[in-house]
Amino acid sequence: MTDGGKLEGRVAVVTGGASGIGAAIAIAFAREGADVALVDQGTRDDAKEVMEAVNEYGHEAIFHQTDVSSADEVEAMASAVLGNFGRVDILVNCAGIFTERRVENMPIEDWDRVINVNLRGTFLCTRFLLNQMLDRGWGRVINVASQLGQIGGVDAAHYSASKAGVIGFTKSLAREVGARGVLVNAIAPGPIETPMLAGETEQWRSRKLQELPIGRFGTVHEVTPTAVLLASDEGSYYLGQTLGPNGGDVML
Repeated sequence: MTDGGKLEGRVAVVTGGASGIGAAIAIAFAREGADVALVDQGTRDDAKEVMEAVNEYGHEAIFHQTDVSSADEVEAMASAVLGNFGRVDILVNCAGIFTERRVENMPIEDWDRVINVNLRGTFLCTRFLLNQMLDRGWGRVINVASQLGQIGGVDAAHYSASKAGVIGFTKSLAREVGARGVLVNAIAPGPIETPMLAGETEQWRSRKLQELPIGRFGTVHEVTPTAVLLASDEGSYYLGQTLGPNGGDVML
């Protein structure tokens, strides 16, 4: 159980919260005092371990199965979460998918699905939870982008485009709402050891590993401190920024 953590009394929604980076962020938020709504296209069973971890820190965890690319499903999720908690202070848009395909032979369906989940999903979740933040004059929106949205990636034009869109969306929204108490920022991790990365081909993993100045892939626990910073009062002067725990893949 936590006592006086950096997020004590806050309510967070984490999409893609059943596994990978989203799961680690949800648990880190609970460790710092937040109740958490896990949103994922998987099942409640998929999120069971994360929910139990949140509960072990003495905080409430709820789950809502949602395809974030569906406006109807996202609206229903937002209504359910607000009905349960009464408010949402922090939104982490982490739900995302990745496939490998060259543009020259990419099925249009692949392009649409990646863009719809990664970019449209970020917009929809923000759209349906933003107004209640603005009404209270306080909120945090954290969009999980990718370093591939900054530098591009072979076999990943659709993914890179979606994550570049997330970064652009972050900057624009930050300009719209920053003066009204809602801080919007992005995290652009490098390749992190998650189920998504494990699903990539050995050729892709080997090529990417050779590109990393740090010489290894990252872990989810090397991303969560950035999320906690941006969600907490310690991150109160970050607005429209893209922070990059990426092992040197991008150096700005």
